[in-house]
Amino acid sequence: MGRTLTQITLDFAHAEKGTVVEEPELAMKEEKISEVKKEKLQKMVAPAEIKVSKPVSTRGRRSLKSMNQDADQIQIPADEELFKKQYYSIGEVATMFHVNQSLIRYWETEFDILKPKKNRKGDRFFRPVDVKNLVLIYDLLRRRKFTIEGAKEYLKKNKKAEEKFTVIQSLENLKSFLLQLKSEL
Repeated sequence: MGRTLTQITLDFAHAEKGTVVEEPELAMKEEKISEVKKEKLQKMVAPAEIKVSKPVSTRGRRSLKSMNQDADQIQIPADEELFKKQYYSIGEVATMFHVNQSLIRYWETEFDILKPKKNRKGDRFFRPVDVKNLVLIYDLLRRRKFTIEGAKEYLKKNKKAEEKFTVIQSLENLKSFLLQLKSEL
């Protein structure tokens, strides 16, 4: 009970630097404050040293950089493996492309070449041909950066776009094989 209370006034103009402005009679009493209390006081006064990191959100649009990285990492099995099954569920197709199921449903409404079978319940089942068409659509929209309307127009004008795309894919596979062979030498 014998302790006296001291008053400290803060000048917020200097708060960024972590300085405390005190009245003159309190300057002598400051010497009595232990070093631990000084450090605690400076930590409380210096808000510029506090760094608040913004949490990474998983909602909303993805950046173009992350979409470019994912465009090369789709996991579509080879044709022999793809055509072993008659139908693929929308969940399996979405995991192949690393996209949401809602995006696959949206593409189905926008593009006429996608015609998945539906059961009475309304579940979509994609044939291997539909998966190949999805690969073409994915390539146009994500890798070549077409808009939805531009991709529709491209598919209308180029009836042999699927054949051209398969040739391009086989050439890219050959190129990756040759680059791998070159790196092993």
